[in-house]
Amino acid sequence: MSRRLLAGLGAAALVLLAGCTGGGSDDGAAAGSSASASPGPGSVQTDLLPCPDQPDTPAADEDLPKVSLPCFNGGTLDLGKAPGVPMVLNFWASWCGPCREELPEMQQLADAAGDRVRVVGVVSEDGVKQSASFIGDAGTTFPGAFDSHGDVLAHFGIKGLPNTLFITADGQLAYTKVGQVKSLADLQALVSQHLGVQL
Repeated sequence: MSRRLLAGLGAAALVLLAGCTGGGSDDGAAAGSSASASPGPGSVQTDLLPCPDQPDTPAADEDLPKVSLPCFNGGTLDLGKAPGVPMVLNFWASWCGPCREELPEMQQLADAAGDRVRVVGVVSEDGVKQSASFIGDAGTTFPGAFDSHGDVLAHFGIKGLPNTLFITADGQLAYTKVGQVKSLADLQALVSQHLGVQL
């Protein structure tokens, strides 16, 4: 094999790897781009439910970042406020292979939980159009917020995706699951152990 061909293959491999380590956005919404130039999550149509209202009660956990994230199809996710019911926050991106595998499990959890546990996805370090396209492909309907630069996970020093936060009704961070959850049964066990809800 010629050196030129080997160099070309090496460059192609680097481009492919780069797509797995950060946002693959072409709409300006990925990490490191100007937020003012990017369309918001309300600019695209999805089947996601809007983020539900939260009580006007400060979150019990002082370590949760006091940020308010816009949601697809309306509403906001305010981490400075208590959710009012136990909440599972799942951080994902369309460019993340394990996230794509895990998202159907999160939908199953949302379906099984009903009103007893709120499941909210947070698109992190991704573009609006890319994430909306995957939402449609995956058939996801639980509410989804948008953290284009990954500020929430950066607040906790967490790198990589997926990650899931388990938050009590009064806004206490009960547990952080770093990495993929493999099954609905595993998710139900985590909800039972850390949020005290049997599903």
